[in-house]
Amino acid sequence: MPPGPWRSVVTAMSLRTVVRMLPLALVMSATATLAATIPPPPPAPPQRPVVETDFGTRVVDPYRYFENMQNAQVQAFFRQQNTYTRSILAMLDPARERLFQRIKQLDATGTSVSSVQLVGSQYFYLRRQPTDNNEKLAVRDVADGAERVLVDPDRLATRPNQHFTINYFLPSLDGKYVAYGISEGGSENSVIHVVETATASVLPDSIDRAKFVGATAWRPDGRSFYYMRYPKLLPGAPQTEAEQRAVNYLHVLGNDPDKDVPVLGFGINPAIALDPNDFSIVSYSPATSYAIGLIAHGVKNEVTMYEAPLSAVSGPSTPWRKIVDVNDEVTGFDVHGDTLYLLTHKNSPRFKLIATSLSNPNVGTARTVVPEGTAVLSAFSVARDAVYVRLLDAGLGRLVRLPFESSGHEGAPTQIALPYDGALQGPVTDPRDDGAAIGLTSWTKSLLWYAVSPNGTLTDTRLKPLAPIDASAYTSIETKARSADGTMVPLSIVFRRGLPLDGTHPAYLEGYGAYGITLDPYFSTTRIAWLERGGVYAVCHTRGGGEYGEAWHQAGMITTKQHTIDDFVGCARYLIAQRYTSPAHLNGEGTSAGGITIGGAITQHPELFAAALDVVGVSDALRSEFSPNGPPNIPEFGTVKDPVGFRALLAMDAYQHVRNGVRYPAVMLITGINDPRVSPWELAKFAARLQQATRSGRPILLRVDYDAGHGFLAASREQSDRLLADQYSFLLWQDGDREFAHVPMLTSR
Repeated sequence: MPPGPWRSVVTAMSLRTVVRMLPLALVMSATATLAATIPPPPPAPPQRPVVETDFGTRVVDPYRYFENMQNAQVQAFFRQQNTYTRSILAMLDPARERLFQRIKQLDATGTSVSSVQLVGSQYFYLRRQPTDNNEKLAVRDVADGAERVLVDPDRLATRPNQHFTINYFLPSLDGKYVAYGISEGGSENSVIHVVETATASVLPDSIDRAKFVGATAWRPDGRSFYYMRYPKLLPGAPQTEAEQRAVNYLHVLGNDPDKDVPVLGFGINPAIALDPNDFSIVSYSPATSYAIGLIAHGVKNEVTMYEAPLSAVSGPSTPWRKIVDVNDEVTGFDVHGDTLYLLTHKNSPRFKLIATSLSNPNVGTARTVVPEGTAVLSAFSVARDAVYVRLLDAGLGRLVRLPFESSGHEGAPTQIALPYDGALQGPVTDPRDDGAAIGLTSWTKSLLWYAVSPNGTLTDTRLKPLAPIDASAYTSIETKARSADGTMVPLSIVFRRGLPLDGTHPAYLEGYGAYGITLDPYFSTTRIAWLERGGVYAVCHTRGGGEYGEAWHQAGMITTKQHTIDDFVGCARYLIAQRYTSPAHLNGEGTSAGGITIGGAITQHPELFAAALDVVGVSDALRSEFSPNGPPNIPEFGTVKDPVGFRALLAMDAYQHVRNGVRYPAVMLITGINDPRVSPWELAKFAARLQQATRSGRPILLRVDYDAGHGFLAASREQSDRLLADQYSFLLWQDGDREFAHVPMLTSR
């Protein structure tokens, strides 16, 4: 789950074939014989029910004690489950190892580039080449200069299997320095460091407790920057306070960070009352003389904004003036001189772009720059020559340019022609220079970063080459599936050309549906390991996401969260009805907040799925609020402290909806022990409950990585490839793939 709205931060004849050919009595006999060779999971942990009655509803929680991760019995459960899971996965060798080698081969064929930032004549970005194990911070001159690596996390490791991750970075306005956050083992417990661009020398500055956001803006002097930091957690304080009371400070290079001056945040300015879950961000653009004080309310997309002359931002006495409140429904901004541009869904569910004056702001009388249309206005960025706007049009990215006229206002919009229909990343701009940079990709075309000139010409930036993979054998379609209430839900399907629709293919259906986030098309070299085996890959764009704007988001949050699950189930039924797959070969997957989606799908409709993956997923929504990252997520999911939120959370809680004696599909639950966003105990409780309740004989596995956190994609290449091989192998095994036929699909329960 994301910590805030700006981050906006990712696989002989089979037993099934034989089963379809045999009478039921023979099937039961055959499967029972084979099942005896697969050991059952470790002994079930003791249940210690906690019974509570909230708002007239009785709730029983048999594994509440799992929430104490320091409990020796809980730690033993994690170890035993992980050992068991890995022993079962090892039984899938040599087919699993062959699949891993194929994934490793595919992953080594392309260079990845992400988080591109443009500062003057330089691109800064994270890149991972085929030989790299982790993403590195790199810089390159716009004029096709040579790439230089500034930070290599692999060099920080001092022991085997140790890895570090770059969580974020921010170049200074002159590009001389870069502030970056780095954490160990996927924990996101970031420490801010500063590297000099010219020499790649790391300065002595070190600022801890800078989780999630870190540096937010550099000042024009190039020697100081604003950053967000959490206070130290006092001894005995609840873990829910670990991500509360954030403060934005000003740091001058070389100074002691513990003596840095606070400028905005909880308890800093008595005139600005903040909730403990609010994030305080000071932003500055060289295109104006004003600083923006942004308050993000947990994961809520709508922000509160203040402004002050940059020269007056000096500490707690900074004269901040409120210019935007939550009811203005603003989710993004940028500036150009005295003009403040705002992205809002106020009376415009698919968003519009408005503008007001920074010196005399009035959102109520702001002029409309881009009105709401049929496409969703999803992002924009200001360059010296124009405002560049990204639209989402029926799942496809569009780029529009609004040039600045001599009057200072915007001229007529023009749509930039793209090489093909796909998904856009960016736009990325420097407000002091003309043009922009965008990334373009699709389900079957590798990402390429283009420079966009003021005349609309696109030029390859050469930040990354196209992946040397021939994907011409694969195609994709965009269609719609009917949900329970009749709503037509977008569904993307990727598969091999000419694939016979006979219901025999393993299908991987992914769903998310939260925070208004969209699951845009993207190319993955490692996905080919699934597609080339005849597998179907599909994405259900459920309500709760942002594919159709804010109304689509609000139709899948708190009291409407059931729509998210219904949409996913509707997409599953479409794949079955259209014969892409069948229940014997259909697999569901949900990651992070998508744990609610997949958890709800398999507990409400277990008959639809052969197997499921719950990846660092929210699995015990009723108790998430009491985890460190729980309070910031209240705006999205609700709170147990009021009757509406309590009933909504109970309804979406997969753990609470497990029923004894049900034939659940096979499930592999995946967690990183350092996860700061979805506590590992959520998946542990769900795993224990499923193992105790299921009567299908299908395995329920808990896979634990002791050197990973929430973002497995930010883990090392070895970890990511191993994880994907385990995921694909587990699903193919349960789908009856003939390469895994040497291992029975059932346990000896």
